[in-house]
Amino acid sequence: MSSANSTEQSKRRVLSIQSHVVHGYVGNKSATFPLQVLGFEVDAINSVQFSNHTGYSTVKGQVLQEKELVDLFDGLESNGLLKCYSHLLTGYIGNASFLRQVAKIVTKLRANDPNVIYVCDPVMGDDGQMYVPKELLPIYREEIIPLADIITPNQYEVELLTEMKISNEQDIWKAIDWFHGRGIDTVAISSSDLGKPGELRAFLSKHNGPRYALNIPKQGTNISFTGTGDLFASLFLAHSYQTPATQLATAMERTIATLQAVIKRTLESMPADIIEGKRKVTSFERELKLIQSKVDIENPNVQLHAEQIV
Repeated sequence: MSSANSTEQSKRRVLSIQSHVVHGYVGNKSATFPLQVLGFEVDAINSVQFSNHTGYSTVKGQVLQEKELVDLFDGLESNGLLKCYSHLLTGYIGNASFLRQVAKIVTKLRANDPNVIYVCDPVMGDDGQMYVPKELLPIYREEIIPLADIITPNQYEVELLTEMKISNEQDIWKAIDWFHGRGIDTVAISSSDLGKPGELRAFLSKHNGPRYALNIPKQGTNISFTGTGDLFASLFLAHSYQTPATQLATAMERTIATLQAVIKRTLESMPADIIEGKRKVTSFERELKLIQSKVDIENPNVQLHAEQIV
């Protein structure tokens, strides 16, 4: 496993392999802009290219196949570009052979620079619903997770990967230890339902280091947003790299501060009849107001603080 400190390394370029939409903000569309605002070059490979995310009634587009991924990466390698990367970030991947190729990509990147940091966002589902094939699970467990430095799952994805039911905080720390036992240095659980009523609870743990929890007030209680997990992973990648290892909680606090600000701005853009519950929000209306939140990405206003767990 690798680690890096921004005071020691000036190289900031992310190879980001995840979904792409023409309209809206999920996957690479949700991750690229924040990373760029925070000073990272982003080279995106789109695992899928869709017209819009799957919350809309119609979705059109293409799925990148394993051979096409190999071709793109071979082009980077042939031009001597693999040495450029400080990070690999992966998100939504929909088929097994494509995911197996990611493991080969990690190995090749680290052959060029052993300090490459792999941030794995294992996008597989949420709220008890799995939206990738089940055959991806053993590949994540056996081939991908042992290569990752940082993992950013939600509670449901933690349960899928660890095969543990999360009912309380004792369960969550046991699951976190499962990840650490497989070599992952930093586990950042973006959300869980273990908070008080009206709150989500996020968790952060460094292997053989401090552990934290952070309560997140729910906004727009009956409105769900798409792309927030992708945004969380990209923000945490940036802030964890730019924050001293001894201040990892600060990275989580800044990540959540921006995420909350983006959600707040998105809610404020909605017509009053939606907020008042008079009609359902459309997929168009709940697209994240990411560009409008540039100042919140650059200078997050931290109001929620992590609690160290001892």
